[in-house]
Amino acid sequence: MGIFSRLGALIKSNLNDLISKAEDPEKMLNQVLLEMQQQLVEAKKAVAVAIADEKKLQKQYVTEADKSKEWERKAMVAVRAGDDALARQALVRKQEHENIAGQFQQQWMAQKAAVEKLKDALRLLNNKIEEAKRKKNLLIARKKRAEAQQQIANTMQGLGDTSAFDTFDRMAERIQLMEAEAEAGAELAGELSGDTLESKFLQLEQSGNNEDDALSELKAKMGMLEAPKESKQLAAGAPVAAASAAASTKTELPTGSHLSAEDMKELEDLDLAELEKDLKK
Repeated sequence: MGIFSRLGALIKSNLNDLISKAEDPEKMLNQVLLEMQQQLVEAKKAVAVAIADEKKLQKQYVTEADKSKEWERKAMVAVRAGDDALARQALVRKQEHENIAGQFQQQWMAQKAAVEKLKDALRLLNNKIEEAKRKKNLLIARKKRAEAQQQIANTMQGLGDTSAFDTFDRMAERIQLMEAEAEAGAELAGELSGDTLESKFLQLEQSGNNEDDALSELKAKMGMLEAPKESKQLAAGAPVAAASAAASTKTELPTGSHLSAEDMKELEDLDLAELEKDLKK
């Protein structure tokens, strides 16, 4: 094989490959169905012509058969009239038409058989076209399903690519850097204004108060809340205050007053406040 022959074969193979790749199954099926419909139309026309020829041959056969019967009737009339010569002539005509009728009958029967075959072929072609329509719809549905599956596969393949997720990670790192820079800027501004230390103590005090309040609220819910420390101290200091008041009252009594045990008992039963008023008087 020469170089030009090989080059021609290569060009033809490339063209065939391009044609096969460019073929759209749906368009090709529609084109095939269109051609089959055209064939069906042509077949119907051919069958119609064949049926017309059959009807024509049948009509000619019937006409010749009727003429044969008519000449036979005339021959019978001539016989009744006693004219045998005329009867013989009528019988000759009858035989001629009968022969022609026989020929037309043979052609008619042959044409009729051909028409029946054409009708069967026409029905078969019509059934194949209907089957092709149904098959075309199934094939197109399979094509669309395959295209959808291919689209899903392409989408999943695109999701499997890590470049998109890498972009998310880079953007997250960049946002974290921006947040750190913003916090650093706010802290630097606080140091320049001299309010950093005070703000830290303020935050500490607020956080401690919030924790104590939360703890007290929790103990109150659990029924474990103790009495306040100030109340306990007041309750513990009450006897001491009473004793101090009594001692001060005793020291404030006039010098040289001598009281007996009964007088002291009676004094304790009295209201100390009223007694103090009396002593001052």
